[in-house]
Amino acid sequence: MSVNIDSRVVAPGSDGFVDEAWQLKEEINRQEGVLKQRYDFFTDAYRRSKVHCYVQEDELVGFAAVRRDGYILFLAVSPDLRGQGIGKQLIARVAEDHETITCHARTSNENALQFYEHLGFEIKRRIDDYYEDGGDAYYLKLGSDVGIADKISELMRR
Repeated sequence: MSVNIDSRVVAPGSDGFVDEAWQLKEEINRQEGVLKQRYDFFTDAYRRSKVHCYVQEDELVGFAAVRRDGYILFLAVSPDLRGQGIGKQLIARVAEDHETITCHARTSNENALQFYEHLGFEIKRRIDDYYEDGGDAYYLKLGSDVGIADKISELMRR
């Protein structure tokens, strides 16, 4: 990743970079037909999330908005800067805080699906009509599938 890209974190409850994130999301929507959320939904979810941001020369070039449970609500990287490791670094930042990471991706979003699968995410299930516009989604997960009962059993065997 380029050395002139800064990493910043926006805490839940903050509006930091929300307008810039909306603009980046809308740019991707116009170019690729994905990230179709409405403004109110987007800004509300953004404000309730921890948001990892990458900024280059005071311009937001990538962000990941994450819930407390490790669910990625939004992941966006400027189309001009894709392939430079920004998305991978955003996922790595999220992984620092969570044992598992989950998200949804449109079944038609080949770029996102290839990206997530390359990082080791697994498709857990398909959900028909998941999106407001009727689009289908895959639910993806990265991390341990071991449940709490299995972890307790393992500890008891030691």
